[in-house]
Amino acid sequence: MSIPSQLNRTLGLRVAIIVVMGNIIGSGVYKKVAPMAAELHSPGWVLVCWLLGGVITLMGALCNAEIASMLADTGGEYAYYKKIYGRFFSFLYGWSNFAAIKTAAVAGIAYVFAQSLHSIIQLPPVLASWADINIAGVFYPFAGFNVKLAAIILIALLTWINTTGLKTGAGLSIILMLLVLAGITLIVVSGLSSSQANLPSAFSMETSNAMPVTMSAVFTAMLAAFWAYEGWNSVGFLGGEIKNPHRNVPISITIGLLLVITLYFLVNMTYLAVLSTPNIERVHAANNTIAAVEAVKVFAGSTGVFLISLLILVTTLGCTHATILSNARTYYAMATEKVFFSKVARLNKAKVPGNALWFQGVWACLLVLSGTFDQLTDMLIFAAFIYYGATTLGVFILRKKMPDAPRPYKVWGYPVVPALFILFCILLVSNTLIERPREAGIGLTLILLGVPFYWWFRRGRKV
Repeated sequence: MSIPSQLNRTLGLRVAIIVVMGNIIGSGVYKKVAPMAAELHSPGWVLVCWLLGGVITLMGALCNAEIASMLADTGGEYAYYKKIYGRFFSFLYGWSNFAAIKTAAVAGIAYVFAQSLHSIIQLPPVLASWADINIAGVFYPFAGFNVKLAAIILIALLTWINTTGLKTGAGLSIILMLLVLAGITLIVVSGLSSSQANLPSAFSMETSNAMPVTMSAVFTAMLAAFWAYEGWNSVGFLGGEIKNPHRNVPISITIGLLLVITLYFLVNMTYLAVLSTPNIERVHAANNTIAAVEAVKVFAGSTGVFLISLLILVTTLGCTHATILSNARTYYAMATEKVFFSKVARLNKAKVPGNALWFQGVWACLLVLSGTFDQLTDMLIFAAFIYYGATTLGVFILRKKMPDAPRPYKVWGYPVVPALFILFCILLVSNTLIERPREAGIGLTLILLGVPFYWWFRRGRKV
């Protein structure tokens, strides 16, 4: 066994569960109930979509776990795809992370951090007279520029910190995660016990617009839920880091996701119990407000708003930092294999891939300017589910291609569970193309830009 593997296999089950939850819980738990309510117009259906999103996410994560347990020492989907589909598809995945998935995640989480900061201290207007400037009537880079500028400053600051070699220790990550869990639990307990709470209304299946809920609306609403569950594919890194992966990989994923599903259901039930659906829809229309903040304002006033805003700051700060830190390593690996910009392969004096971090940071800042938070997250979830489906298809391919390879964990319910997840990925991607053509089109364009770049990076070399 190599030294990195020996060093990595030090995490026990409890720490692994915390790491799984820490990679999932970010901005979505506070923000995404609003676009879901705007799409479904029914609190009961919003809760159904949270549960459906959680169950489907669990199916995909368990499929991913089988491949992670086989290829645990090679690290993440970028390496998996070399074994399953070859170098081109592997490159396309890494490129997609840079162009449309992980950088958009950095932009989206930083955006919510800035919104929360704006709710604590009113950020002064910046370039307000430029708000109507647009590109093709689609992009309004200076709309709400005070919030966007705060997000850009955060990305730049955290990128710079990461270039110095500073890393968040596992102990600090656990402390932050426990603070977040305590804060969300306090919201649930305080909200549901308040006189303003109307719990039966949270389960009403009636719609505020008196129209039936369509299957297409359910799929579109689940784009928001899947953003909140995004991060579960960190299992690809856990596979080589935890003790006894045969037992602990599937258990940590299952327990971690089940806890997150339960937490999301309870806190969103609280939001829906204290805010009517029309009020939540108005929050969504306002863009620069956060549903969780408005809900807490109802039963805890200005003090509660201040405290939850601090909680969101802590959550999104930690999540933005972790996303910036971990994903830049993929681009560095690509550059060392000469399928990315050559300067990205250089380490700085602190022995970290500083150029990779700055490439990522600059593009994430441009994505902040490109649209609203929900546009960013819909685009990245559309792109991500293309690859989640490809990873799950890899379970079938590797079962045939490498039938005798050791599999410390085999996905439960094979072949039904992987087949159902692949079918759902196809339906979600197809529905997004129809219902969110702009976000899907931007995502596809950014992904397909990788094709000429691959040719350019590989020019003069044998593929």
